[in-house]
Amino acid sequence: MCGIVAYIGAKDATPIILHGLKRLEYRGYDSAGMATIQDGQINIRRDVGKLARLQNLVSEQPLSGNIGIGHTRWATHGEPNERNAHPHMGATGEVVIVHNGIVENYISLREQLLSAGVTLKSDTDSEVIVHLVEQYMAAGYPFKDAVGHTIGELQGASAMVLISTQEPDRIIAARVGNAGGIAIGIGDDEMFVASDMPAILDHTRRMAFLEPGCMAVVSQNDFSIQTLSGESVSPELHTIPWDPVAAEKGEYRHFMQKEIHEQVRAITDTISGRVDFSAGAVFLPDLHLTEAAARTINRIVITGCGTASHAGMVGKVLIEALARVPVEVSIASEFRYADPIVDENTVLLAISQSGETADTLAAMAEGGERGATLWSIVNVIGSQAMRMAAGFIPMQAGPEIGVASTKAFTTPLVDLYLLAILLGKLRGELDNERVLQLVKELARLPQQVGTLLDREPQIKRVARTLMNMQHCLYLGRGIQMPIAYEGALKLKEISYIHAEAYPAGEMKHGPIALIDRDMPVVAIVTRTRWYDKMISQLQQARARGAPIVAVATDGDERIEELVDHVLWVPDCSWMLSPVLTTIALQLLAYHIAVLRGCDVDQPRNLAKSVTVE
Repeated sequence: MCGIVAYIGAKDATPIILHGLKRLEYRGYDSAGMATIQDGQINIRRDVGKLARLQNLVSEQPLSGNIGIGHTRWATHGEPNERNAHPHMGATGEVVIVHNGIVENYISLREQLLSAGVTLKSDTDSEVIVHLVEQYMAAGYPFKDAVGHTIGELQGASAMVLISTQEPDRIIAARVGNAGGIAIGIGDDEMFVASDMPAILDHTRRMAFLEPGCMAVVSQNDFSIQTLSGESVSPELHTIPWDPVAAEKGEYRHFMQKEIHEQVRAITDTISGRVDFSAGAVFLPDLHLTEAAARTINRIVITGCGTASHAGMVGKVLIEALARVPVEVSIASEFRYADPIVDENTVLLAISQSGETADTLAAMAEGGERGATLWSIVNVIGSQAMRMAAGFIPMQAGPEIGVASTKAFTTPLVDLYLLAILLGKLRGELDNERVLQLVKELARLPQQVGTLLDREPQIKRVARTLMNMQHCLYLGRGIQMPIAYEGALKLKEISYIHAEAYPAGEMKHGPIALIDRDMPVVAIVTRTRWYDKMISQLQQARARGAPIVAVATDGDERIEELVDHVLWVPDCSWMLSPVLTTIALQLLAYHIAVLRGCDVDQPRNLAKSVTVE
């Protein structure tokens, strides 16, 4: 969850850290803070609420220094207030920490510290870490060793960054378990540390990534990595292709709106270089999939959390239809507790925008231990989910800053479509003519998305009719059922309106009891093989007085007679229609939230990357 950024170099750390935190605020906005070392003294500024409050505080009470750390918080232990904001400093004033994760045994450690006479100033689990480090340093251990011994006492997953007045020329970063990433940015006569790449992309694109169970010592011109047991590690260096300008809002009111409109470019990039439209061929080189390997796959388990799991549900339909491989979708937070049945002929496919979602990484680890082949679909190059996998598919979405995922949902849909085609071809389920037909349908998709986005004003008008509703029911069938789930999730996330999604055929098995004129129904009724069934369910809802909004295919004259409003989407292949219906529902949720005055980019209680269990 929380965002971390650190700097060491010849420049003033303060503006660099504040700018980095701005790029990381989507990871949590309960509080923010920073610390620098100057003239042998740690100086801290922190405040509750969003980053703007910290920026104002620093403007009023300046601090500077050539080394510093910063943090934006998503609260776990301790309510959101100033005393629980990071950074946390030890009793001696020699060590300060920023932390992401959960110390599962913090109660016993807290009691241990209190019995030793330590005064704790916060309710956080993070504070115990800095006091333990100070105790080890007081016993004669160097800074790095003190951190290492402290980590040995911690249970749970943690990512942490520390600086000390005793060694003001270095930053210590450590990662235990899957508590979020740590990227080390390599500059010219300066170095950076961050939990997410956008925080430091303005300064460098050369990065290394800290694996779980490792610690880094970062100085102005160099860094070294070792395991917590002391073994030296030679990290792989990555050059990140993302443009830092892509993380700015530009002409758009919100990042979410910008990222919705970026889906033409994102989908184009996802297709580019992966499809030969004349020959009818699909290429996913990072998957390292051969015909022999494809034919040994007996089962695929797709795992992810939230939006990613909805993408997996679409993937199930696509892969089973085109490749004839049985697919199960397992929610990542439940996977490892279910005693899963996987073996060497099973592929575990993880979907994660950040590639650092704790539950998803845990599912991958569990599947790998049981013999499954690990694949991933990720947006962040160099992320843990990418590195753990035997093969991966990059999303090509670019930076996604808005907390509610948009383009990082539609690009995996395209990735899964490509994967289904490739698997089907390698397994002998699709001939060349069929593959050629499928990729030609894909070639039209970016233009169709552009056409849909041009209809934003019409969708905004429909949003005005729904902005005051308190509840909403979303319905879909077949490949559109997961899109109903995703549409309801978007509405909940950013507008705080209670919304539920159901397979439309299940409406009469319970939810129909809720339907009246105060319960709008949003139904996905595109021209698919489930169309006639959806019409029947619409009539049932209409008979009970429900206001109905349909997402329907251009030219469908029948639908206009049955519903109150229509969100029109271009006619396309039923397998690709989820991309278009999703975007229509993204725009609907976005404009409802804006009309209600909600903070679209930073909805309450949420964070972009969930790095705690």
